[in-house]
Formats: sequence, C-alpha cells, structure tokens
Amino acid sequence: MTPGTTTDPAPASAAPDPTRTDPAVRMRTVDGLAFRTLSSASTDPRPTVFVLIHGIGTSHRYMVRLHDALAAGAEVHSIDLPGFGGLPKPAGSPDVSRIAGALATVLDDLGVRGAVLIGHSMGAQWVVELAVQRPDLAQAVAISSPVTDSEHRSLLTQTLLLAHDCLREPPTVSVTVMPDYLRCGPVWYFKQVRHMLRYPLEHRVAQLAAPLLVIRGGADRIAGQRWCTRLSELAPSGSMAVIPGHRHVVQFTAAAAFAARIRTFLDQVSVTDGPHLTD
Repeated sequence: MTPGTTTDPAPASAAPDPTRTDPAVRMRTVDGLAFRTLSSASTDPRPTVFVLIHGIGTSHRYMVRLHDALAAGAEVHSIDLPGFGGLPKPAGSPDVSRIAGALATVLDDLGVRGAVLIGHSMGAQWVVELAVQRPDLAQAVAISSPVTDSEHRSLLTQTLLLAHDCLREPPTVSVTVMPDYLRCGPVWYFKQVRHMLRYPLEHRVAQLAAPLLVIRGGADRIAGQRWCTRLSELAPSGSMAVIPGHRHVVQFTAAAAFAARIRTFLDQVSVTDGPHLTD
C-alpha cells in the first residue's frame, strides 16, 4: 500500500453546545476489575459511537477535551480502566488481554456495537487488543501516541523519553495528569508497565479487521515517526495523521484538530485506501 498525502488546515475550536449535558457516570465490575464509564448520548437516531480509552497512570480527565470535541452529533463513552482514576486496584496483575476482554463486557452492557475505538499511549494497546478479540465492537480504531516502540522497549528508555516530554508539554498537561499519577501510585503503575513493555502492538495491528488510524504529535519522541509509520503500514487498512508542534498528549493539547483528523479519516476510509494526513 502506498498512501497518498493530503493537507488540511487546523480547525478552530468547536463552539460550545448549549444543549450539552454532563456525561452519565456508571460503575461496572467485571471479574474483579472495576470500570467507570462517562457517557454522552446523541439525539441522532444512528449516531457515530466513539469509545475513548486513556493511557497508563491517567484517567478520562485528560480525554475530556476530546470527548467534548467529538460529542456534537455523536455518542461518546470515556472509560476509566481498573486501578486508574481512583478506581480500586485489582488483585494480581491483569494483562492487556484480560483488561480488554473485560472492557468488551462493559461495552456490551452499554449496548455498544461498531464503535470508533480511540486509545492514547498504552490505551492504544487496550483498544487494538479489544478490536482483535471482538471485531464486532470496532467500526474503526484510532491510536494516538502508541507505545511501545520496538526500538525503545525498555523501562529506562521509556522513563527518559517520558521525562523529556513532560518537561516540554504545556503546564496544563501536568496540572491535569499529575493527580491521576498520584492516585495510581507506583505499585500499580509498574505492574502495568511490565505488560506495556511486553505487548507486541506491531503484531496485533496486523490482525485488525477494522481500518486503523495512527495519530501522533509531530514533536512526540515517545511515539516517533518511524514507529507510527510502521504500525500504519502493518495494519491491513492503515492510515496516519501528524499534528505538527504537539507532543505525546496531543489529544489534550490539540483536541479540535485531533477530532477533525478522526472525522476526516472516517469520511475517507470508505472511498480510499490509507490516506496520510498532515498539515
């Protein structure tokens, strides 16, 4: 596959929706794994459904801007995973496959089918695994700043890259994510890091039945250009988008542009094979 290249201007921030209400919050426990769902309904009889999954150590809080940007005319579910966002830490150390399997049950309970699954950082692993296990749940998959680059798959390297990125993100990123990191705590964090470093994302994307969009910030050193390009090329139907000037937490710092890339991707996957989108 030789993807084409298109250029689109960065969109302005979406105007507030006066009819918007706060998402409905529900708790669900599946096989000892506690989840929190925050759901925004749509009045459209056949809305696009988005499912947002955060990365390691964080929660839905740094997905709120994207949630709101996607919610106009769509159904959106942001989901906190076990042990994160103040949820109870499970016994043992459930791996990516087990958490994805339990997440499928949560989506079944919500009545979700054929959704656009969006995962950030380690969330990319959970949504890809979910889509491989349950193709019926995925109309499309979008992974943002995916980890872990096969050329940098060590705890030391990932720690250094994360520290480098955090020092250069806007202060609002730290203000948003630091409370979640503290609530997560080091024990649960490092239990999950072990699975993050072992998960073969490059092999699993090759098994996707749904089209895949890989999105990265142009200045993200954790999810580099070569790694993200490789993932998009390994997927049976893969595309890539770059948002210049942004780093690892691009879905937070450029939520409107991020949402626009996803909508463009959804418009294009039915008529073209794997466009590359960039400014």
